This record gives sequence, C-alpha cells and structure tokens, in this order.
Amino acid sequence: MANKKAAKKSKTQSQRRALESSGVLGKIRTLAKKLRVSTGDSKDVRQVAIEYISALDKAAKRRIVHRNFANRRKSGAARYLFV
Repeated sequence: MANKKAAKKSKTQSQRRALESSGVLGKIRTLAKKLRVSTGDSKDVRQVAIEYISALDKAAKRRIVHRNFANRRKSGAARYLFV
C-alpha cells in the first residue's frame, strides 16, 4: 500500500497506462497474425500489411513499443508488400 499521495498517484497512472497499452499491443498482435495467414488476393495482403506498419509506427511514436522493435517488425512485413 502506498503511503504518500504521490505514490498513490503514480500507481494509478501506471495502471491506466498499462491498460491503454495493452489494447494497442493486442491490436498489433492481431494484425501480425492476419498478415501471416493472409493469402489470396494481393490487394487484401497489401492492405493488412499497410495497416500493420501504420499501427507499429503509431505505437513507436507513443513509446508503447521501442522504435527498434517496430522497425524489425516493419522490415518483416515489407516482404509481404513486394512479393
């Protein structure tokens, strides 16, 4: 249990950030799975790849994921764009 007002506030902020981040990370994981299993029409694959790369960029900008993590994943997703 936090003893000081600042510690209580810090705990609350940390919990709120974790909750917001979990939604973004879940979306990234879902898009990654969609990209891996997507087959067929190249327009659909391209659209999913673009959406995935965009989500990674937004998460890196908000520092939910590290920029190097985002860059590694984007480079892997680029393979689906140019095949």
